[in-house]
Amino acid sequence: MLLRLVTGRLRPYRRTLLLLVLLQLAQTAASLTLPRLNADVIDNGVLRGDTAHVLSGGALMAGVTLVQATAAAVAVRLGARIAMGIARDVRADVFRRVQAFSAREISRFGTASLITRATNDVQQVQTFAVLILTMLVAAPLLCVGGVVMALGQDVPLALILLLFVPVMAGAVGTVVLRMRPLFRGMQERVDRVNRVVREQITGVRVVRAFVRDRHERTRFAAANDELRDVGLRAGRLQSVMFPIVLVVWELATVGVLWAGAHRIDDGALRAGALVAFLGYLLQIMMSVMMALFLLMHMPRAEVCAERIQEVLGTRPSVAPPAAPVHALRGPGLLEVRGAGFHYPGAEEPVLRSVDLTARPGRTTAVIGSTGSGKSTLLALVPRLLDATEGSVRVGGVDVRAMDPALLARTVGIVPQRPYLFSGTVADNLRYGRPGASDEELWHALGVARADGFVRALDGGLDAPVAQGGTNLSGGQRQRLAIARVLVARPQVYLFDDSFSALDNRTEAQLRHALAEETADAAVVIVAQRVATVRGADRIVVLDRGTAVGSGTHEELMRDNAVYREIVLSQLTEEEAA
Repeated sequence: MLLRLVTGRLRPYRRTLLLLVLLQLAQTAASLTLPRLNADVIDNGVLRGDTAHVLSGGALMAGVTLVQATAAAVAVRLGARIAMGIARDVRADVFRRVQAFSAREISRFGTASLITRATNDVQQVQTFAVLILTMLVAAPLLCVGGVVMALGQDVPLALILLLFVPVMAGAVGTVVLRMRPLFRGMQERVDRVNRVVREQITGVRVVRAFVRDRHERTRFAAANDELRDVGLRAGRLQSVMFPIVLVVWELATVGVLWAGAHRIDDGALRAGALVAFLGYLLQIMMSVMMALFLLMHMPRAEVCAERIQEVLGTRPSVAPPAAPVHALRGPGLLEVRGAGFHYPGAEEPVLRSVDLTARPGRTTAVIGSTGSGKSTLLALVPRLLDATEGSVRVGGVDVRAMDPALLARTVGIVPQRPYLFSGTVADNLRYGRPGASDEELWHALGVARADGFVRALDGGLDAPVAQGGTNLSGGQRQRLAIARVLVARPQVYLFDDSFSALDNRTEAQLRHALAEETADAAVVIVAQRVATVRGADRIVVLDRGTAVGSGTHEELMRDNAVYREIVLSQLTEEEAA
């Protein structure tokens, strides 16, 4: 999974990768040449007292060393650039896939986990990619080349390596296998820490209102301690690996020196050859250390790659059409015919066979008790969710067949909890139509009854807006969200309980101004307050996901018990009449 994720994105970097391999070959060849040159200087220069040979040999070694250092430096730079490019591509792929997810997939993964996968997990894969690109070629070549060159110096001494390499490989392999589940647990606990921190920051007002600071500190401490404990267990295993390699190498060095001294004493080995053999032994150890460093990072990177691939391999339940329709057959008429929605694994559907028609120039309201499926019904129109039965048509075209860009231009929704992006007021208002002029922005703000407080802000349209609009009140956020959809000028307006944070006077003024502004569009309003919906041209009553009534306020008061019960829970008989 990890190698497939990395190698599958190497195509744009083929030329750079080829140059990287050539540089690593040059670096390895230079490294393997140095011990042999050193042996020649000792045997033919130092031991014979030939100063000229020592100087010429030393100059040659300095040149080879320069080549090695230059090739290594350039190779590391190129490897880092390729790895960062791969990480950029993976992040972009994850972002695009998450952007295509519906609310169902977002809920399945969780916001905190998706953020971790797009940041921390990709970072772990990038780190491993750097190690692969800088070590995967050099380490095996250095190890195999070191063994071959060591055999060229003295075969009996090289047999000592056969005693130590299997021991080293077995010990390291055992540790790596035990590390993998620990790193999976570590990434899951990173998710949990992110989730707790996100909840505490987002819900800081609730925490303080209920004086739950101590409880939240305890909850964070528990998540933080779990992450620390798993990290410590993984760290302890990692800390064992280097001492194992060092001990094996020291024992091998002692063995080579002991056996080599006897062979020199017998005249079967020259002193320079023994020094060269120790140099190759050091290079073999260094290649093992490089491979070990790679293996230490591999388990965590594998887990991260699996988590990334899980996102990339998830097909969005709301998929774009294969042959999209790019134009409507008529004006923005909204028709919901027998629509239903059922979450996978749920015992009961959220919606059952709901019918609704919203005509241009008319206002249709949807009302019902909490959990009756009002917001889910509205989410089917812009395809935040896809109906599992029935159909939703806009302008005579099924929304599932419409080009997403056309659907976005045709349908504008103000969600139940409006979200504002970090930037300025103007940036947020132009989100649906970037080319809107300042005059159009002020007009939309006036209709939404938001121009007064925007003018009072320092900077007006250029006033800063914090992420989520946290520097504004709930009513201000709702009015800016309404203005944002007015700037986009869709043919169908969907207001999902979008006036709940407004006082009755402001709401009445806003609805009156909206009626004039949206006179040629179809308007659907979901609300809890009867005062918001009673003036609609048609009211649809939902109860437990089913449409149990449709008509005007007067008709429903006379004929529909569910609607009458909702009305009388908020108004007296006289007010309702």
